[in-house]
Amino acid sequence: MPVNPSDEQLAEVSALAGSAADGPLVMLNLNRYRERAAYEGEPPGGASPDVSGHEAYGRYGATALKVLQRVGGEILWARNATLTFVGDDSDRCDEVIAVRYPSAKAFLALALDPELEAALPHRDAGLERAAIIRCDP
Repeated sequence: MPVNPSDEQLAEVSALAGSAADGPLVMLNLNRYRERAAYEGEPPGGASPDVSGHEAYGRYGATALKVLQRVGGEILWARNATLTFVGDDSDRCDEVIAVRYPSAKAFLALALDPELEAALPHRDAGLERAAIIRCDP
């Protein structure tokens, strides 16, 4: 299952970024974590690869939070997901995070930030599945 945006998805956000239709938005992150992190190669910064998926994602999250603040965004809320009431196992997620951005341009700045890019191996190692859904603010 993909955990990163496709080229087409990045192009869609890029087309919106800086346009007359650009403005505040909320990205709803639906994360399903691996039981154990699955690093491809050595983890950045010499970190131990023997951690849970959630812990690996937390390593990414520490960097993401710094970059998020730099682009003017904020976490509105983050909660553990405890039950999929409608749907099947493919819809199950472990955590839901709502993140506000001042614009699609700011979201794109975060997504393409070199510091965040360096932390992506932690995100990739930790996530089994991810969905990020753009919502009105």
